[in-house]
Amino acid sequence: MKAIVNTKLVLPDSLIWDGVVLFDRGKITGFGPADKVVIPENCERIDAGGLYTGPGFVDIHTHGGGGHWFHEEPEEAADHFLSHGETFILPALYFNMTKDEYLRAIGCLRKAIEFKRGAARAIGGINMEGPYLNPAYGADKLHNPWQGPIDKTQYLPLLEAGKGLFKIHCVAPEREGIEEYVRAAAGPGVIFSVAHSEAYPDRIEPLLRYGLKLITHFNDATGAVVRYPEVRGVGPDEFALLRGNMYTEIICDSQGVHVDPWMLRMVLQIKGRERIILISDSTEFNGPDPVTFKGAPDLKYDFDEQIAGSSLTLDAACRNMMQHTGAGICDVFRFASLNPAVLLGMEYEIGCIREGARADFVMVDDMIRVKGVYLEGEKYP
Repeated sequence: MKAIVNTKLVLPDSLIWDGVVLFDRGKITGFGPADKVVIPENCERIDAGGLYTGPGFVDIHTHGGGGHWFHEEPEEAADHFLSHGETFILPALYFNMTKDEYLRAIGCLRKAIEFKRGAARAIGGINMEGPYLNPAYGADKLHNPWQGPIDKTQYLPLLEAGKGLFKIHCVAPEREGIEEYVRAAAGPGVIFSVAHSEAYPDRIEPLLRYGLKLITHFNDATGAVVRYPEVRGVGPDEFALLRGNMYTEIICDSQGVHVDPWMLRMVLQIKGRERIILISDSTEFNGPDPVTFKGAPDLKYDFDEQIAGSSLTLDAACRNMMQHTGAGICDVFRFASLNPAVLLGMEYEIGCIREGARADFVMVDDMIRVKGVYLEGEKYP
């Protein structure tokens, strides 16, 4: 058994200033104030030196980082994010892949997940960001082989290859025939997300019955729906704000490019603390920096000079969210740990310091700079 001592524990709604957390065989066995937790005599004590200890971050949408795409080098990509405190990761596969490329990517990730080796132990499934999105929105638009009619002979092999791995399916509800695809992809534990879309509410609502409860990177790659000249309508972003049970993914970069700080504050005001999820949407696109976004150090671009995700990790996203909105440390840990875990139905396994949960921890200072990471009770690296 091990105990982290001399630490400030980050809980969903409170802090324990002088805290202790006990863990054994990869699971949390107890926690609380130092004067109320009995530490067994033979327990290994880990002195946190007054740092904050929170649950490991849960990144439900990332493509790659540190020079590695997840679909090519999953263990190396996972190592980059794990070193920043991300202990549960869903690699996202984008719509710019052909069917054969998707199949190879799924096979590569399945092998990494099933082998459970090294940093790849942090990979918990796949976020399918495609194939059927609106081709007018998103990075690398010129390389979208899925612009034609939805064809089950094309998508059924993908669903079969990813069976048991897909946690999130991203769809554009306005695509003709999308409900047939959603029915085929639906299953226990599968979440649907409205993504790269300009759909009106009447196209989104029918998909709620299948488990649509998320909007992919809110305010990014979605259409500004116009009903009449100079009259804004209601599109996916507004629908997500209106529906209280929908979660909003947020890419929170340092300059507020993906989501303007004023918009971040409005989303926090409307959605509250329980329905915001921070993501990295980190990519390895290496297009040139356009003049428009000079001075934005954590953005990525395609070769058409369009924003193509970020170089964020969730520790940085938390820090940015605190800067832009004034959110506190408990709030940003909720956005980056508990909320995505709840979305996935895994809140008793990951994303929170509670008895019986996985012993995934990240130790940070007051600026969310990572000083230590534990994955399933083992210090990493």
